[in-house]
Amino acid sequence: MMRLKIFKQEKQDDSVFSEVEMIGNTLYEYLKTPAIAKAFESANAPGNSSSKVQDVFLSQAIKLGFQSEKKKLFQNIPTTNLRPDYYRKVRDSGIIIEVERGKTIMNNVDMLDMWKCHLCCSANHLFLFVPNELRHNKNSKSYDCFRKVSDRL
Repeated sequence: MMRLKIFKQEKQDDSVFSEVEMIGNTLYEYLKTPAIAKAFESANAPGNSSSKVQDVFLSQAIKLGFQSEKKKLFQNIPTTNLRPDYYRKVRDSGIIIEVERGKTIMNNVDMLDMWKCHLCCSANHLFLFVPNELRHNKNSKSYDCFRKVSDRL
């Protein structure tokens, strides 16, 4: 089961947000298909990296105009090698996609992703992919990663 949660600041330009929302809904509908949902479940197995999860939807993201690890988006920031997993320009703004798996909660990577979007002059929108349920190994108990990240954001 895929879950979606939208956070929107009230000062958003509604026409830009509508375009971003349309892109997000197109991607979300793709992710909800049974074959893709099954591929996500397999990619999210303990021991796998977030790149396995990215591989599940990468072709659709590229069709929607996203570019992998777009460089020079953070050239005004002195932190070196800062870049998003994927980026797409939308009018005078853009969308950053970040995909997390194992380090999401324990290492605050969801907060890092929010920070990156906040600092990026070329993007005001973040699509953050996190697992619904996360287990760090086959013997550990799973927890609701999606809910924890949603609550923090």
